[in-house]
Amino acid sequence: MSTTTQSLSPQRIPLSRERVLGCALVLADESGIAGLTIRSLAASMGTKPMSLYHYVANKEEILDGIVDAVFSEIDPPSPAGEWRKEMHERAHSVRQALKRHPWAVGLLETRTSPGPATLRHHEATLATLRAAGFSVQMTAHAYALLDSYIYGAALQEAALPFHGPDAAAEVTASIVELFSQGQYPHLVEIATEHVLKAGYDFGDEFDFGLNVILDGLARAIPGPGTDAGDQPAGM
Repeated sequence: MSTTTQSLSPQRIPLSRERVLGCALVLADESGIAGLTIRSLAASMGTKPMSLYHYVANKEEILDGIVDAVFSEIDPPSPAGEWRKEMHERAHSVRQALKRHPWAVGLLETRTSPGPATLRHHEATLATLRAAGFSVQMTAHAYALLDSYIYGAALQEAALPFHGPDAAAEVTASIVELFSQGQYPHLVEIATEHVLKAGYDFGDEFDFGLNVILDGLARAIPGPGTDAGDQPAGM
């Protein structure tokens, strides 16, 4: 092969575990988890499936790696900060990561071999709640409650047929016509007085719910002279 021919040949990017996982993350974003296989990943990288087994043992190891990559994108809370502000910012960071990687909603808590970014995130969240004064039991309750809300909201947002400010009107205006006979007065009321108002963004509902949860959790922090294991009535 001549020097000229060599200079025109594309440079082959060497395989590595980092590159395999990076490409797997991109493929999952494009095709979902169902579209991510060893074969499809190898094809997207321009290599053979057997070549990938030098860097990952199987699909489960790939899932471990890309879930950890998602956790690495989430800003962890700081135990040194004000707990409510830290939990608020963490919730929004998780939400944004799940918008970028919607396939991850059902996978973040499924891994039996969590990676370092996953473990650091969980440790920082637990440490922040404990530093706020929550008991061990209430820390577990708070973490479960917050993640249930965040993940549930992410699933709901992803499933909606509209996204962003004023986008709801494009879809719901025709639906409101179905209410014209008067059988559904409350649906008409919520649509005309809230959803169809200028500037409405379903995403704004996230902060309302999050603040309700944080308000409730704040009441579970023991005050001066209160046993750390005590909980408010109904908690």
